[in-house]
Amino acid sequence: MQRSLRVSVCAGFLFVVAMSSFTSAQELPNAPKPQAASDRPLVSASDSSALPASAEPDAPIQVPQKAPVDAGEQRILFVMPGYEVSNRQDAAPLSPKEKWRRALKGTIDPYTWISTGFTTALSQASNQFPEYGQGTAGYAKRYGAATLDGVTGEFSGTAYCILFKEDPRYFRLGEGSIWHRVLYSLAQEFSAKGDNGKRMFKWSEPLGTFTSSALSNLYYPPASRGLGLTMTRAGTSFLWDFTGELPDEFWPDVKRKLFHRSHGMSP
Repeated sequence: MQRSLRVSVCAGFLFVVAMSSFTSAQELPNAPKPQAASDRPLVSASDSSALPASAEPDAPIQVPQKAPVDAGEQRILFVMPGYEVSNRQDAAPLSPKEKWRRALKGTIDPYTWISTGFTTALSQASNQFPEYGQGTAGYAKRYGAATLDGVTGEFSGTAYCILFKEDPRYFRLGEGSIWHRVLYSLAQEFSAKGDNGKRMFKWSEPLGTFTSSALSNLYYPPASRGLGLTMTRAGTSFLWDFTGELPDEFWPDVKRKLFHRSHGMSP
């Protein structure tokens, strides 16, 4: 996924968050109302023997609630993949095979190819990597380099997730004040959930970024190689990622406020 395009989308997204009406309070599901005594089923004296000895005839029936389903947003802002976001803090850990599958899914997603084409056009317009030239040939070379950046970044980060037993998903908080959730989202750049369910330092982020930037020396033009340029690319990439989780955290709230319409009464 192209970081520059994602953060450009984040800038507009933050404006929507600031202007939305949920800044003062979060919508919470309506609490179940206690059942009135008149609405409780009547039990005749002849049927009282069917009740357990410890149960009272007028006691409300306790219905067990099902555990919430970890169904994240399929598309953040309708375009960005959302399968790396979990709505449950207690979600089961992923196996190494599942982590590799998610990395592959991220590299072949249509949004990745389209965003790569958009950022490549910006790179060519600003004449980045002038050794590639202009025209169709220059665009193809830039597109190939940008695609390799995304692939090496995705798979190197996943490799470190498996090595350090990190969960690559973003675990959405979904409650609390706006600023608390913003700080929580920004902190996920350094904090990850381990496969054991505990919080740990997010080793996959800096190590994956530096590995991808180092591998780019294999296919970048000679003038764009070297230790100094590698460190610059890694630092820039790390900064692009810093606000990248904000849409993952707030998009469901914005979508509910802007597009949700309730018709009739809930059963």
